Amino acid sequence: MSALRLVLGDQLSHELSALAGLDPARDRVLMAEVAEEGSYVAHHKQKLVLFLSAMRHFAGELSARGVAVDYVRLDSPGNSGSLDGEVRRALDRHRPDRLIVTEPGEWRLQQLAERWQRTLGLPVELREDSRFFTGRARFAAWAAGRRQWRMEHFYRLLRRETGLLMQAGEPVGGRWNWDAENRRSLPKGMALPPRRRFPPDAVTVEVMALVEARFGRHFGRLEGFDWPVTRADALAALDDFIATGLPAFGDYQDAMASGQPFLFHSLLSPALNLGLLDPREVCRRAEAAWRDGRVPLNAAEGFIRQILGWREYVRGVYWHLMPGYADGNALQATRPLPAFYWTGQTAMRCVGEAIRSTRDHAYAHHIQRLMITGNFALLAGIAPREVERWYLAVYADAVEWVEMPNTLGMAVFADGGRMASKPYAASGAYIDRMSDFCGGCAFDVRRRSGPGACPFNRLYWAFLIRNEARLSGNPRLALAYRQLAAWPEVRKAAALGEADALLDDLDELEGPARLL
Repeated sequence: MSALRLVLGDQLSHELSALAGLDPARDRVLMAEVAEEGSYVAHHKQKLVLFLSAMRHFAGELSARGVAVDYVRLDSPGNSGSLDGEVRRALDRHRPDRLIVTEPGEWRLQQLAERWQRTLGLPVELREDSRFFTGRARFAAWAAGRRQWRMEHFYRLLRRETGLLMQAGEPVGGRWNWDAENRRSLPKGMALPPRRRFPPDAVTVEVMALVEARFGRHFGRLEGFDWPVTRADALAALDDFIATGLPAFGDYQDAMASGQPFLFHSLLSPALNLGLLDPREVCRRAEAAWRDGRVPLNAAEGFIRQILGWREYVRGVYWHLMPGYADGNALQATRPLPAFYWTGQTAMRCVGEAIRSTRDHAYAHHIQRLMITGNFALLAGIAPREVERWYLAVYADAVEWVEMPNTLGMAVFADGGRMASKPYAASGAYIDRMSDFCGGCAFDVRRRSGPGACPFNRLYWAFLIRNEARLSGNPRLALAYRQLAAWPEVRKAAALGEADALLDDLDELEGPARLL
């Protein structure tokens, strides 16, 4: 019995369940570059290059192992432009007895795969994606009947199940979570390690030309593309992080610095989300580095929490709540996304820094995403779906199952607290404490109101006032609302009026793209 085995662009693992039991004499692998997947949002040009180059390299590895690969390039004659069309064309070409697919990472593609089971006229085997610590059903069983979901609770469960950073059934160091030790600002003049990067090879250069020709109007620069596109390069990137980034990652994972987009961050999420790295091996490497005395516990735990905790948790949230999750808007935010999210033309230095990194690398680390671009969108009341589509488009690691809950649940609180315990709203004081962005900014972070005051300050209290009925009962906002309770109504009205005036005329926030 012959099989056509489909491998999607974010499933580039030789251990993929769709490849299990492959018979090189009878089976064939289908991989397809299709215009529809490159354009359903305006993906960053580097993101497109990363996916297409990694796919081509992976197909080459399969071929070198003696696997027959039917690889359809974006510019191949007859390319239908859609995944559905390419699967149907491949079935006509090869006439297999069955189609084998690993469950996709996006709801819309899962629906397509389930439709194939009903309409293709041959058996379609949809296999679980085993590249995660837990399956979808495992999260659903954990979530069932719980009044509140919290990542910390799920994380502790997975720590026990995996044994990561555990000893005799208890967390090493006597604490589950070392987050309080992960919030230091970067000392002035601190030396940062050079990071291992990967210049384009001939395959990537060819893909870069194709992307520029087909998607040249998309956001982002291709100059300087240096992401790993093979498993060998991804493993080298993992080695580099463990040796040079992880030792200080725990202390400074929330820090930000001008002109320093990477700091001590792992830069491994694109490789993880493509399948070039397995989360188990990554977490075990970090644990081993701590056990060998090469990194402190707060670094190992903080990093493992991002993968074993947040990554697994957000995937569970996504699949448990879709498709309705995509339309959440608990705070009734309706303003359109400001143009400076695409142009970078803003006088707010912190936002300009985040968008510069995003444009140049298809990357900004999690605090830039959460506490700068996400925080502004939250305070300004930007429509959640517009914010979410922007995040999906501009980041190299953005696949929908991980990007959507982080955006809707964490950045803009559109799910009303299903995922996070509070909205991550903050004034400019937080940005000033965790970065050097406020120095030299056109706005004064010390001023709370009036012309020239930091826009985050001017929007913060108005956000709390506007959402008081929805948020005042949140215990993590109790202190802020106690302060607000002492304000006379005239002061509240003035704060709302100033914020509305700022948002209704964004000219004050726009400016030359001096950082871009």
